Amino acid sequence: MLETSKPIVAPARFTDRKYLVTLIFVTSLFMFWGIAITMGDVLNKHFQLVLSLSKTQSAFVQFAIFGAYFVMGIPAGLFMKRFGYKNGVLLGLSLFATGSFLFVPAAATASFPYFGVALFILGCGLSTLETVAHPFVAALGDQRTSDQRINFAQAFNALGAILGPAIGSYFLLRTNVPGSTDLTSVKVLYIAIGSVIAFIAFCFAFVKVPELTDPHQEEASEATEGVVASGSWRSLFAHRHFRWAVIAQFFNVAAQGGTWAFFINYGHEKMGFSDNVAGNYMVLFMGLMLIGRFVGTFLMKFIAPHSLLAIFAVCNIFACILVGQDLGLVSFIALLSLNFFFSIMFPTIFSLGLKNLGKDTQQASSFISMGVVGGAVFPFLMGAVADHNVAHAYYLPIICYFMIFLFGFKYYKAK
Repeated sequence: MLETSKPIVAPARFTDRKYLVTLIFVTSLFMFWGIAITMGDVLNKHFQLVLSLSKTQSAFVQFAIFGAYFVMGIPAGLFMKRFGYKNGVLLGLSLFATGSFLFVPAAATASFPYFGVALFILGCGLSTLETVAHPFVAALGDQRTSDQRINFAQAFNALGAILGPAIGSYFLLRTNVPGSTDLTSVKVLYIAIGSVIAFIAFCFAFVKVPELTDPHQEEASEATEGVVASGSWRSLFAHRHFRWAVIAQFFNVAAQGGTWAFFINYGHEKMGFSDNVAGNYMVLFMGLMLIGRFVGTFLMKFIAPHSLLAIFAVCNIFACILVGQDLGLVSFIALLSLNFFFSIMFPTIFSLGLKNLGKDTQQASSFISMGVVGGAVFPFLMGAVADHNVAHAYYLPIICYFMIFLFGFKYYKAK
């Protein structure tokens, strides 16, 4: 009796050579918006001092940035679908640069609402870049390695998250004088940022992007056929794993926004550090996220991404309990560890949510990006508690990590 030979399945490559230049460039974008996001956390503390704001009021920095994600998510996805990945990147970089330059008139008038407008436009640029970059990276190779590619790219986002507080602490917190209302350092810093981003946009305009065939569309065409007409919202929300990815991303960025926003406050009020020293510890804080991204990418060779996500969520629940207990050095170490375990959450939720969505992949990216609005809402809640006791504010993210655990443990499955 003859045995039927099984087809040989070629091992999935990380990417193909023809995509290498494009992958390098798009990966670098993850670093730039990482700088901008964490710079906002330094601005949060700086505005408390220079503009005499409470913690609840200064949380508007996060509200403006992450609120822009909610507003810009769908328009960015529609723009990307109509004009392609490259033009989507150029739009995002243009808005990023424009928002940065608007810091100049905002600093000249010393108006916090004007800063809010500048931050919102900057946030629209970040939202556009993030909406475009994730499916862009996922399309640059085999879908079986899309989790690895996105986590690899997010490692450079973590590098940007290290550079953000380092730059912000050096130019803003280091020169703080009690009672000073001088915003010159803010003005100069964001002129420099805007100029760099404008130059990057100019360079990317000349990058030739090879023709892409989205692997999500190729491999999911049969799975979506006959269910609901692809391309409609109904077909998209018919996928339970996608719905839960949006929910998980909302709570994920909610926890991130609050945790990062009041890290410097925790170091100053509970550990007795100066604002500058606390800002420098934030560099270490973000460094642990970078390490976590590389460690997480490696562990995914042996542990399923959804399982690792659930494990890391449980670790952060225990870490938040320790932080809220205000146990001195033990609590501060637990606070630092939050970022290590947080590291894989955003890209893994994003990647799991995009699985097997076919032609709905780009639209799905918009909705998952809109889930980032959690980072606009949660800092206000944590700020209200932090105005009384900043340690107790860290009990609130436990709710967020429980929801992420549910997604990774049960609701990640793409049917």
